[in-house]
Amino acid sequence: MSHGPRSGLAAVSSALLAMSRHLEVRDVLKTIVASARELLDAQYAALGVPDDHGGFAQFVVDGVSEEQWKAIGPLPRQHGILAAMLHEARSERLADVRKDPRFEGWPKAHPDLVDFLGLPIRDGDEVIGALFLANKNCEKPEGGCGFTADDEELLGILAQHAAIALTNARLYERSRELTIAEERSRLAHELHDAVSQKLFSLRLTAQAAAALIDRDPTRAKGELHQVAALAAEAADELRAAVVELRPAALDEDGLVATLRTQVQVLDRAHSARVTFEGHGVKALPASQEEAVLRVAQEALHNALRHSGADHVDVTLDRRGAGAVLRVTDDGCGFDPQAVRRAGRHLGLVSMRDRASGAGGTLTVESVPGKGTTIEMEVPGG
Repeated sequence: MSHGPRSGLAAVSSALLAMSRHLEVRDVLKTIVASARELLDAQYAALGVPDDHGGFAQFVVDGVSEEQWKAIGPLPRQHGILAAMLHEARSERLADVRKDPRFEGWPKAHPDLVDFLGLPIRDGDEVIGALFLANKNCEKPEGGCGFTADDEELLGILAQHAAIALTNARLYERSRELTIAEERSRLAHELHDAVSQKLFSLRLTAQAAAALIDRDPTRAKGELHQVAALAAEAADELRAAVVELRPAALDEDGLVATLRTQVQVLDRAHSARVTFEGHGVKALPASQEEAVLRVAQEALHNALRHSGADHVDVTLDRRGAGAVLRVTDDGCGFDPQAVRRAGRHLGLVSMRDRASGAGGTLTVESVPGKGTTIEMEVPGG
């Protein structure tokens, strides 16, 4: 993510502009960390956003590979130097973090940090994060820290602007959540009014048909035709509402980013490890993107709620002009034929309908005791 040191006003300006370009909290955090590491020429940088339970709601690093990060394990707790920055709200500049009395060690796969510069990110009196750098790329003074007082001042300026960017991103996400909630509430009211009226008419017309069936079959037949027409209108109202409920994130972020975000949320919320990989997928027609997302959600729900899986892997790969979605788990599996005979479809009918409705196909591979793979292919535009 970083490409070597930069200096001067242009570098600071570039870092601040980069932070202001993003609206999503996660993107803002990544940009802050990358900008800080590049600006101060450090080997490692990290930013933690604390939760209310002694851990971190989010923790972003730069300078550590994906493989290293996975090997390190769970997110750190608020202890040692990190706790000092969060709770005492002061900066820390250390020649060797390992020799500080508050140092409590780190996991085996963790990189070895030596000189250290860290400070809190504050929004007024509230500490909303801890930003730190380690291992300055320079000649170290004997027994001293590679980071200077000028570095500390520069990082302080960056942290002040980071606080603004992070606060704005949080407000944006909250605003979007409220907008989505308001829109769903509006649609719910409209759906309730429109469909309720149709169903009420349906009920009265069906009752009239039942009353006429013996004494006036011709009129009863007319009433039954009206029942069919009202049922079709109710179905149209439902379909229109479902179309309006297309996930906002799809329109704003695209299919790959939306799937990645949802998988990350599920990974945090469940004991099973949930992963996502996307390779070379281009934008698909809106109906296909929504179908893929809905099938992925249904397949993930089944895997996490019913399979007892330890790992669930989601991949989205390009195939020609279209794409292939795979959701694979190592859970208990099932016999698709037996499930179909028993009438317990685990959402399979719904997924097949969504796939075919988008011009795609759905296949299910599962064996008791050997996990399940759901694969959906759509043709693209």
